[in-house]
Amino acid sequence: MLQMKKLSTCFIIIILFISLLPHQTSAIGVSAQTAILIDQESGRVLYEKDAHKKMRIASITKIMTAILAVESEKLNDMVTVSEKATQAEGSSIYLQKGEEIKLEDLVYGLMLRSGNDSAVAIAEHVGGSLEGFVIMMNQKAEEIGMTNTVFANPHGLDDHENHYSTAYDMAILTQYAMQNEEYQKISGTKTHKAPNPNEKWDRVWHNKNKLLTQLYDYSTGGKTGYTVRAKRTLVSTASKEGFHTIVVTLNDPDDWDDHINLHNYAYSQFEITKLKNQGVIKEIENEFYKNKVFIERDVIYPLTKEEQEKVKINMTLSKPQEEWEDSRNVPDVVGKMSIKVDEKEIAQLPIYFDNGNVEKPKGSLWDLFKQLFFIAAGVK
Repeated sequence: MLQMKKLSTCFIIIILFISLLPHQTSAIGVSAQTAILIDQESGRVLYEKDAHKKMRIASITKIMTAILAVESEKLNDMVTVSEKATQAEGSSIYLQKGEEIKLEDLVYGLMLRSGNDSAVAIAEHVGGSLEGFVIMMNQKAEEIGMTNTVFANPHGLDDHENHYSTAYDMAILTQYAMQNEEYQKISGTKTHKAPNPNEKWDRVWHNKNKLLTQLYDYSTGGKTGYTVRAKRTLVSTASKEGFHTIVVTLNDPDDWDDHINLHNYAYSQFEITKLKNQGVIKEIENEFYKNKVFIERDVIYPLTKEEQEKVKINMTLSKPQEEWEDSRNVPDVVGKMSIKVDEKEIAQLPIYFDNGNVEKPKGSLWDLFKQLFFIAAGVK
């Protein structure tokens, strides 16, 4: 009996110990058929599960529809709603045939309420027709590197067999879209009001993305999706202390929890690390190049603590030519910088020569302040 009590006590202690361990491995057990987690800035893949498998994607298709509408620079246009738009099946913002509505409001209805009628109205206005807009969708997909994607409609309904993408491609699309401030604003909006043509009160649309509205403090936006064939699909963006992440899951019955776990996995396992500052490369000792070569941007990358110890930076420069005595004859690009982590190249940047043709990046006000502060404090 005493031995049984000891065994029970040991078992309870083991269970308690396991429960106190960091839940960092929860990201490995996602329920999704396919999934991916990337750093929004660098595009580094931080986790993936069959991320290149072609899948039906449902309404996350509308991310492409939204960014094309935003980029059209027609958001202030008034759109006349067609009968075809009002006949779209599935989720709807209840547009009426012949009503006039601002394109901007249609994009909010598309992203917040997943209106399929809104998707058709946008496509007809921006693309001239559904068919013309689908061509635009596929052209943009090719342009940004979505190599395993075919779009056949602007909403994601299962009305075509040749409408599919991958978790990886949808992450690339979201990374691209999030570079646009207008898209960011729309994607991250919780509630939007739009004029109602036949009533005194406005339409009020609440975002279906529960991560944004209820579940996750770090959520910055995203898009939900569901069809009978695709099941639950979800794209989410999040940000914590300057670390911006994107998660995509396809066919995932537990997507809210999986997305929270994946974003948290990134924030617990990786740190945003500045590997190189933009501007003049101080390490160059060659007399010809000293204080005259620079890179145009900071190199910032998410790394684990172990990886931070394995960073190697290599620079190669062209041999100076006689005619370069006149700095105006020196090429703009005179070399390259390669940055590797554990022998894997993560970045390659051109090295520019200060010949007056290329604008040298200026340090930020914060960098200037730090320099002045350290000088005043007597720190080199």
